[in-house]
Amino acid sequence: MTTLLTGATVWDGLDDRPAGVRDILVEKSRISKIAEEITAPDGAVVIDLTGHTVTPGFMDCHTHVTVTPAIFPAVTRSAAATALATIPVLKTMLLNGFTTIRDLMTADTGYNTIDLRDAIAAGLIEGPRMLVAPHLISARGAHGDFSELLDDQYQGRPRPMELAAADGCDEIRRRVRTEIRAGADWIKFGATGGFSSPSDDPAQTTYSQEEMDALVATARDLGRHATPHCYGDEGVRRAVRAGVRSIEHGNLATVDTLQIMIDEGVYLVPTQFTTLDDARHVDDDAFWAGQPVFKRRKYKIHQKALLDGADHVANSDIKIAFGTDAGMFPHAENWKEFPTMVSTGITPARALKAATSGAAELLELDDLGVLAPGKTADIIAMPGDPFTDIDNTGKVDLVMKEGTVHQRP
Repeated sequence: MTTLLTGATVWDGLDDRPAGVRDILVEKSRISKIAEEITAPDGAVVIDLTGHTVTPGFMDCHTHVTVTPAIFPAVTRSAAATALATIPVLKTMLLNGFTTIRDLMTADTGYNTIDLRDAIAAGLIEGPRMLVAPHLISARGAHGDFSELLDDQYQGRPRPMELAAADGCDEIRRRVRTEIRAGADWIKFGATGGFSSPSDDPAQTTYSQEEMDALVATARDLGRHATPHCYGDEGVRRAVRAGVRSIEHGNLATVDTLQIMIDEGVYLVPTQFTTLDDARHVDDDAFWAGQPVFKRRKYKIHQKALLDGADHVANSDIKIAFGTDAGMFPHAENWKEFPTMVSTGITPARALKAATSGAAELLELDDLGVLAPGKTADIIAMPGDPFTDIDNTGKVDLVMKEGTVHQRP
């Protein structure tokens, strides 16, 4: 199929501002030409995008497509039921403009995110292309271990959230190799505690330096990058020393620790919407109705450090890649990461680059994240200008992935 997108203001994913009104010609799965005026070839589909801004397809580098805010129904139902329930989630994320995602943990005992990734690649279901870290490798009693909250009726079966529990270097190496044998693109592990887990604290470091070194080295030997769930300073520092490519969250990192990441070229995926939304509402009883008491307690303890941490990121030169932690909140709201980032002082251009060229750089997807002739045609459009009103990122109405239009105005 040949498609001509015409009349829109075009941003290439790299510059600080859009280039102006341009036409884009797409032939099959690739961009063939970008110019001020292009004559439509015979038989081409012409889509008029006057009044829109065109950008590269967005990338969410931290999501959980099989998880819902009410996590425990997901961990107690079958893998097949979870996968089926995820199909509309994937379409929702695609129609939000996210043509690529990195999924960093299923809540299931199986490897359903790998199956979903492969089904999308084969064209069996509709969704973003996926990179997958199937499970969170975690110390027992740390962020990946929710088993103590499960009812007794589930204790006789393999504990869903304890599937990837591993303590000590030998067990950790086995776990990494098992994940990669199953088809993992990335390896995720817990470097610190978290807010939503019952047995730890986000400032605690839950793996030793020796354990992190063994985990990251094993992944590297098998051609995979590792990335940690990580909030606190010491956890970030150990993970960086071990050789991770990115830090997930990092919301309690100090200025000095961010500088270490900058010096080592490590990316930050700050997932600010879910974290700061909770921190900003810590005194709102209605907001916390039905949520775990331990989670709110942790946010009260760390509220100031979380808010200060967002300022540190905005005022630094750290490399940011866009990630949302969707699944901890409804997936349809993942675009809200953009206005949250901007609310902390991150510029719209920096936020948009984090979701396009910056994310592609982190994920080593050189053919994506930029609009240029020869690149894969992952293209989205939204009415208005996200550089002047970042909320327009929540209004995407054209989605093209690999030259195929999935939504149009």
